[in-house]
Amino acid sequence: MSDEVAPRLPIRPSAYEYALDLLLRAAALSCLVLGTAYWVRLLGFFPGAEWRFDLMPLYWQAAAVSLAVLFPFAAVGLWMLASWGPVVWFLCAAMEVGMYGFFPNLYGKQPLILVLHATVAVAYAILRILLYLERRRSAH
Repeated sequence: MSDEVAPRLPIRPSAYEYALDLLLRAAALSCLVLGTAYWVRLLGFFPGAEWRFDLMPLYWQAAAVSLAVLFPFAAVGLWMLASWGPVVWFLCAAMEVGMYGFFPNLYGKQPLILVLHATVAVAYAILRILLYLERRRSAH
């Protein structure tokens, strides 16, 4: 056995890993903004029935409370690059797609939110596939 310690070279992330990290951090910032928007809605900073929790319809109360809690939680997970971050983001995105995509007569139309979630989901899937292929190639 040798007492020499082999020098460790720093492992640099690949371009795909770097791009995925940037995507997750950008998604974290957008989750923080969306979560703050739901808290503003719940706290009633603006006049109107849909901007005060006690005056909201029950379906808005359930959605707003859930998303006000889940979006900041997703933001933390995404920013930390934790494995559960994208899962919580997916729950939030699925809820908003359901709200704004399937029930626009109740929640209103928000096509920008739908496009944002679709863009992040597609970019995430593409980057994960590219990372998988890159790791598979380097293993051989």
